[in-house]
Amino acid sequence: METPNNAKTDIINAFNFRHACKEFDATKTLSDDNINFILKTAQLSPSSFGFEPWHFVVVQDKALRELLKPVAWGAPLKLDTASHFVLGLSMKAPMVKHDADYIMHMMKDVKQFPEDVIEMYSTFYREFQERDFDLDTDKKLFDWSSKQTYIALANMMTSAALIGIDSCPIEGFHQEKAEALLQDKFNIDTNKYGLSFMVAFGHRKADPEHPKSRRDLNDIITWK
Repeated sequence: METPNNAKTDIINAFNFRHACKEFDATKTLSDDNINFILKTAQLSPSSFGFEPWHFVVVQDKALRELLKPVAWGAPLKLDTASHFVLGLSMKAPMVKHDADYIMHMMKDVKQFPEDVIEMYSTFYREFQERDFDLDTDKKLFDWSSKQTYIALANMMTSAALIGIDSCPIEGFHQEKAEALLQDKFNIDTNKYGLSFMVAFGHRKADPEHPKSRRDLNDIITWK
């Protein structure tokens, strides 16, 4: 069945509306309904094997936002003006290695696989890590988790744009210092979770100075 043209237009309009908002209107706050809608799209996002190797921290406490500024050079103006500020955490090796307790929890308790399916899935996942993707170091496993968490980030930003809410993804931070802060002040177990990104949500203070620019579609697509 063809997607209605008005739905396609709405989606393209949302992508054109979305930009990396550098400063938000600090007088405007997102409703609980809207921020919960955005977070729901993160929850419903796909992930490799369906293992959801992520956690999201919504930082609304002003004192905690202030603590983030020295370790996140790309965030201070957003921390001051965004309605909601989210930290995207990804699971590290102890959580996502093929024999981790969390993986068994996902298969047994969340997905409620029968025992024979758990055994089959476990073997498949182990072979995927050890043979197909060569995920043999903690760094590789965290990077794999981050790839999944970025899917949720994209869905949150797109869903926000669809309802007229601005966003800004942020990688401008010192990862080691930021994670030390999360461990010390945010009660995050950084042996289990690492910081992949930050993202701010709110309403733009002003329209973008420059129009959206992208490479031509023919430059990025090859048909075979």
